[in-house]
Amino acid sequence: MKNTNEMEIRFESRSANEGFARVSVAAFMTQLNPTVEEVADVKTAVSEAVTNAIIHGYDSEVEKVCIRCRIEDNVFMVEVSDTGKGIENVEEAMRPMFTTKPEQERSGMGFAFMEAFMDSVEVESEPGKGTRVRMKKSIGKGREIWTTQSL
Repeated sequence: MKNTNEMEIRFESRSANEGFARVSVAAFMTQLNPTVEEVADVKTAVSEAVTNAIIHGYDSEVEKVCIRCRIEDNVFMVEVSDTGKGIENVEEAMRPMFTTKPEQERSGMGFAFMEAFMDSVEVESEPGKGTRVRMKKSIGKGREIWTTQSL
């Protein structure tokens, strides 16, 4: 049987709650004894996904954002979802530098950052129904190599 644990939080789509989301996810993942770098990677990816939901999914209207986290052995999974306007073309939206809000000086790097900091990123979206971003990261990979080499 796998060692598993789960949590789910819902919060209003206010920019002030982005920090709450980051800290909540980081606190949950501490049971895996992650490195500082692993925590920073996950916090950055979660921040980008939550910011996308608030700014793009809801156009800054106050609705709900949901985060679900799951741990299976040493794999940390996080899902950020909204019920906002959705994404017309996910492939285009995931291209680096693509933004639908250039007037807000958005860099268009949100998905690129998520992909850079996590092992995998999957995006499901339906116009008018919302978006779900699922990300995974194996925790502790580098420690095993370092521990073996240091002996």
